Amino acid sequence: MTAVLLALLAAVGYGVSDFVGGIASRRVAALRVVIVSYPISLLMVLAVAPLVAGELTTEAMLWGAASGVAGGLAVWWFYLALADGPMSVVSPLTAVLVAGVPVAVGFVLGERPGPLALAGVVLALVAVVMVSRETAETAGEAVDGHRVSFTPRIAWLTVGSGLAFAVAFVCLHEIGDGGGLWPLAASRASATVVVWAVALASAQFVAPPRGVIRLALLIAFLDVVANAAMMYAFSGGLLSLVSVIGSLYPAATVLLAMTMLGERVGRLQQLGMVLAVAAVAMIAVA
Repeated sequence: MTAVLLALLAAVGYGVSDFVGGIASRRVAALRVVIVSYPISLLMVLAVAPLVAGELTTEAMLWGAASGVAGGLAVWWFYLALADGPMSVVSPLTAVLVAGVPVAVGFVLGERPGPLALAGVVLALVAVVMVSRETAETAGEAVDGHRVSFTPRIAWLTVGSGLAFAVAFVCLHEIGDGGGLWPLAASRASATVVVWAVALASAQFVAPPRGVIRLALLIAFLDVVANAAMMYAFSGGLLSLVSVIGSLYPAATVLLAMTMLGERVGRLQQLGMVLAVAAVAMIAVA
């Protein structure tokens, strides 16, 4: 039950962070957001890590660093997709891969959830697919004064970010327990290196405006909470179960997009969100 609650906390954190990140990326280039949010998240983790029990191990730190590299690439591509694509489509579609790939890896590693939990996983995957369906209502609409459409470029960015996020989840699972928050510090450090290198290479290493910096601070806090919750959830639960709950983060993003930006969501997507709740309940009970 603890792992389920932590994964739900992570899902909310990821979803709200994605919404805020999407808003920020519509004001400035995505890289200008993450070159600020990642180092701030690193400082946050370093401030708290000494207060949390944990032992530094080479293996855990390497897995943490690997998750940061994958996560850095994932967030960059994801924010690029959110900047010009419909938020209520890009975020859930990414979640299809974030949920499916770790589940497949878990089964390859020998995980075999019980019948009810397995049914919950299947239902969650179906829910994510339903929520991710682009409808005539969402395609090409003008949102928040910004016209968006699901172009081939947005599709590639979405798929790439989904696969990279999935790899980051698998790496977080491999960290194990006993390392405290130090592996998360390694993750935030390597992610910072990735986005700073990309920003320097593309001549985008420029601080964003003050208003975006405030958003980056919020993104950094949500990033730390979500990833810490996910890491601890993985240490006490199966990769196939925890990852599929964590991948339900689009529910928060879609709800915020509907209420704050006026994005319209079709009935199929609404039904998918209801099924997502049912899937979490089934996994929790199991």
